[in-house]
Amino acid sequence: MTDTTTATKNTRRAGTRTTAASKTSTGFTDDERAAMRERARELKAEARRGSGADGERDVLAKIAEMKDPDRSMAERLHAIIKASAPALSPRTWYGMPAYAKDGKVLCFFQSADKFKSRYATFGFSDQANLDDGAMWPTGFALKELTTADEARIADLVKKALS
Repeated sequence: MTDTTTATKNTRRAGTRTTAASKTSTGFTDDERAAMRERARELKAEARRGSGADGERDVLAKIAEMKDPDRSMAERLHAIIKASAPALSPRTWYGMPAYAKDGKVLCFFQSADKFKSRYATFGFSDQANLDDGAMWPTGFALKELTTADEARIADLVKKALS
C-alpha cells in the first residue's frame, strides 16, 4: 500500500521559495530603481504631450538640477551637440539629458552624482554610427572638459549621426 499522505507532504508546490530568508537581494539598487521610475514618468509625459515636444525644456531642467562640475559640463555638452548635430532632438532618458534621432537615443550625459560615481559619463547608444572594426568605445568618463575634449566630442557626435 502506498502512503499518499507522505507523498503529498514531500511534494513541493510550484513557486515555493527554497532560499534562505537571510539572503539579500542582488537586484537593482535604489538609484537604478529611481532611474527606471524616472523613465516611466518620461514615457507617460511623452504620450500625453506628443513625442519630442518640450524635450529641450526637460533637458535644460535636468541640467539645472545637477551639481557642479557636472552641471557646467552638461551645459557645455548641450551647446556642443546642438551646434555640431542640430538634427538631434534633446530629450530626457532615464532622468538624464539625451539626444535622439528619429525618436531613438543616440547619445546621453550621465552626471557623476546620478549613481554616485567618481566621474560623469558621456555615452552613445547602439544607434550611433561609431563602428570601427570589431571593437570601439561607446562611453567616455569625464572629470572636466578641455577644448580638445570638446572638439573630439563634436567629431564623435557628427560621426555617430552619419
